[in-house]
Amino acid sequence: MLTAFEVFTTVVVGVMVGVEFSVAFIMNRILDALPEDSGQLGHAHGGRMLGALMPFWYMGSLVLSALWAVAGWHHHGAGLVVTAAGLLIVSVVMSVLLLVPINNRNKTWTPDNRPADWKQQLNRWERLHYVRVAVLIAAFALLAAALV
Repeated sequence: MLTAFEVFTTVVVGVMVGVEFSVAFIMNRILDALPEDSGQLGHAHGGRMLGALMPFWYMGSLVLSALWAVAGWHHHGAGLVVTAAGLLIVSVVMSVLLLVPINNRNKTWTPDNRPADWKQQLNRWERLHYVRVAVLIAAFALLAAALV
């Protein structure tokens, strides 16, 4: 039973990593290449869509990893799982303190009401997101390593 839970947790975290990787390295490039105001509108729409989903996914991944750490405390790889859970905590704290405030502003912007520095704010979000993706990849790698 624990093995199935470990695999489930790893898959949930892995899919989240894939979504965030795609946002960072694929979707943002596509949106930035769109003509005129389409890119900014796409960023705002993406911020609304993913901003509604990702808090549950991040917290769910963290809870699953913490449960794995507790349930498998005396099993092989427990230290890897605890470290992965710690990295997921870092990603949640980063999100709440650094990325969500920018996203909350961005998701309300239109070409008529966006601030003059909107591109700089989106660039800051993207740079912070790259760091968050690296943290998530490290957490996922640790969970995968704990499986073997």
